[in-house]
Amino acid sequence: MDYLQKAYCMNQSMRIYAAITTDMVKHAKDIFNMWPSSADAFGRLLTISSIMSATYKSGETLNIFVKGDGPIGKMTVEARDCKVRGYVVNPGVFLQNNDGTVNITKAVGFGEIEVIKDLHMRDTFSSTSEIVSGDIANDFSYYFAKSEQIPSAVGLGVSINPENNEILAAGGFLIQVMPGCKDEYITKLENKLKNLKPTTEMIKEGYTPIDIINEITDGDYELLETKELKYECNCSKERFKKGLKSLGKVELEAILKEDKKAEITCNFCNKKYVFNEEDLKEIIFEL
Repeated sequence: MDYLQKAYCMNQSMRIYAAITTDMVKHAKDIFNMWPSSADAFGRLLTISSIMSATYKSGETLNIFVKGDGPIGKMTVEARDCKVRGYVVNPGVFLQNNDGTVNITKAVGFGEIEVIKDLHMRDTFSSTSEIVSGDIANDFSYYFAKSEQIPSAVGLGVSINPENNEILAAGGFLIQVMPGCKDEYITKLENKLKNLKPTTEMIKEGYTPIDIINEITDGDYELLETKELKYECNCSKERFKKGLKSLGKVELEAILKEDKKAEITCNFCNKKYVFNEEDLKEIIFEL
């Protein structure tokens, strides 16, 4: 089971979230048949998106877009109540560094991050920031500082066996500095992060969320809550039926005449929905 744990640290002047997301990253890799660079980059995005969701109230929705100019193309994630779903324009990307490890920075490239928040108000809120490195973690640290004015540290890791494309482990953390935090605590955290094990290494070694929190805080934390994380798509045939209705009677009659059916594949979970001749006639009759 994927899950997240939240704690206070540094005398309650910082919030820290740590998560294990191995199952959701495996699921996404499998349903989209992702190659290593796509799976690694998207896995990191799923991880930070699920953590960000935990910082919002129940029912509030985040739509997160990483629009890089690398071969992966645009990555999209929807997050709500610690449940995520998403997709990548090109799941078939595999680039390697000189040491044989998976390269995601070139696969993502440069561009921008956009976050649209539906907080159940009259209007949605949108914010953007540049992609500064392509490794997702640094990019979101920059996003929080620039677009939300919250000094933050982000660590993300996906451990992949490049030989067989197996997801071994995935997870990460988010640390946010709260208003009024003393400079001495910020300096202490910065020094700790300089010597911290790489996130991918911690994940590969089997660290749990509380292990990650303990590693960062040297045991000086107050655990607040634990939440389950999940990759979940809420698509249905009824939802796509409404979409077909929006095409209008003339276009639907043309589909019925030429193809006798309509096939729709969900971008978020790759599930296929088939509307046969009788289904199309029923939809046309309802218009």
